[in-house]
Amino acid sequence: MLVLLAGIFVVHIATVIMLFVSTISNVWMVGSSNFGAATSGLWQLCNKTCVDLLVNSDDEASLKTVQAFMILSIIFSVIALIMFIVQLFTLEKGKRFYITGAFMLVCWLCILIGVSIYTARFTGRIPFSTNTHHGYCFILAWICFCFSFIIGILYLVLRKK
Repeated sequence: MLVLLAGIFVVHIATVIMLFVSTISNVWMVGSSNFGAATSGLWQLCNKTCVDLLVNSDDEASLKTVQAFMILSIIFSVIALIMFIVQLFTLEKGKRFYITGAFMLVCWLCILIGVSIYTARFTGRIPFSTNTHHGYCFILAWICFCFSFIIGILYLVLRKK
């Protein structure tokens, strides 16, 4: 049981780190332009230099929503990690990690909403570039989606022994 809890804890920390990287870095979409490789993230458009991401007024609300949900997913994941540590030392034997699991499933939901909106609205859209495809941040966000669901369910099922 101790090995399983330690493994979940390590995967949880890895998920938090990957969420930070995927939200902060600007490689959600990658494309080719006249100036070389162009990348686009949630915050900036980078070619040789980075500039703030400019979107039309129709997509601005969608971009702000994706940014907000990715930040919320980080916040809920960190809160779940802190709650797990607190519950590890204060929870009675035989009790389940319900609060930690609930926070992790809310994190999972935030990732789902944010990445789904990005997929629907911004896939293939980098100005003045061709041959666009998803970058590593987009892939990391979907990996975090899977990990947070698995971790959330495991927290709900596991008992402290």
